[in-house]
Amino acid sequence: MIFDRLKRFSIVLEGAERDGPAAFSPGQAVSGRVVLELAAAARLGALRLRAMGAARVHWTESRSAGSSTAYTQSYSDQVEFLSHRDTLLAPPDNGEATVLQAGRHEFPFTFQLPETLVTSFEGKHGSVRYWVKAKLHRPWATVKKAKKEFTVIEPIDINTPTLLAPQAGAKEKLARAWYCNRGQVSVIAKIDRKGYTPGEVIPIFAEIDNCTSRAVVPKAAIIQTQTFVARGTRKQKRSVVTSITGDPIPAGKREVWHGRALKIPPVGPSILQCRILQVEYSLKVCVDIPGTSKLLLELPLVIGTIPLHPFGSRTSSVSSQYSVNLDWLSSIPEQPEAPPEYSAVVSSPEAEQSLAPPCRSELGDILEGPFFAYIQEFRFRPPPLYSEVDPNPQSDSIRPRCMTC
Repeated sequence: MIFDRLKRFSIVLEGAERDGPAAFSPGQAVSGRVVLELAAAARLGALRLRAMGAARVHWTESRSAGSSTAYTQSYSDQVEFLSHRDTLLAPPDNGEATVLQAGRHEFPFTFQLPETLVTSFEGKHGSVRYWVKAKLHRPWATVKKAKKEFTVIEPIDINTPTLLAPQAGAKEKLARAWYCNRGQVSVIAKIDRKGYTPGEVIPIFAEIDNCTSRAVVPKAAIIQTQTFVARGTRKQKRSVVTSITGDPIPAGKREVWHGRALKIPPVGPSILQCRILQVEYSLKVCVDIPGTSKLLLELPLVIGTIPLHPFGSRTSSVSSQYSVNLDWLSSIPEQPEAPPEYSAVVSSPEAEQSLAPPCRSELGDILEGPFFAYIQEFRFRPPPLYSEVDPNPQSDSIRPRCMTC
């Protein structure tokens, strides 16, 4: 029986960690191999491969019709992103089976991912999954199957004008209890930009005015909203990703947040381009008001995959690329030697040659860059400071020269 001869039948993807899924980007080539190990020679049919990727949503809702009649309504939909088929081992034209000897056999494969794909996702009422499945057909036996899932991450670059734009908002609420007016609470909040990546810190700038007669508590949280769409009906699931709580604000006081830090934990990126499944994020600033509902202010967020480019990164890379070797500075002596005589300097052809600018061959690769700096080594003592008093006065024995002669 083939069950006794088939020791291993699996799919191995290049770039995958041990017992973990491999990660790819849209447009990349996915390569791997189907591994087949036989304990003895066996007759096999075709070996076929299929790569799939799709988004699926499904949920049920219970509805009642009358006092005792109830039924369950089901909602489901599917969108296919990837479909690739390949035959790794085809049966001979005469229809007979192929005989493989005992040992290990590998069947490589490669296929290209589409340029537009949705990030892999697992939610309560839907998912986005990608996988490769192999089927081994055997004479007089059931089809043997192997499956390997892989992850796709859609790149979201937050270095765009839309995602770098600041987000701000303001809201106010009148606190009431038993039809009595207890005052007003207002909040103004702002963040530097709309796009962030996991691990970054969001500095929150906010101003909360408590004009009520009781203390209120400000809070901030990152909210994830999963939206599932099927048959014209929407199903949402909201969850808190992370949150912080501020100090209570006494009655009649104002609290100001000067960049209150809120760190983004490891979460999946936003999914905005799928028809039946979306994953959105928002920053919610709320104020707990005793005796009435909360004051809520939400600012939109986009969680991306390509982090913010620091402004100094390009400058530092250019300066390091065209840096000049300054190791000669360490060879300058601490005590400079005495300068030579002036006559020796001006009359020597070698001295005149040393004062000329260096030629291109002497500097080597320094002139290859856009910046050129030539620094003359200075090993001599500097000239004396200027003084109104002549340090070498003339002797009285020397007769002064007549200027009219």
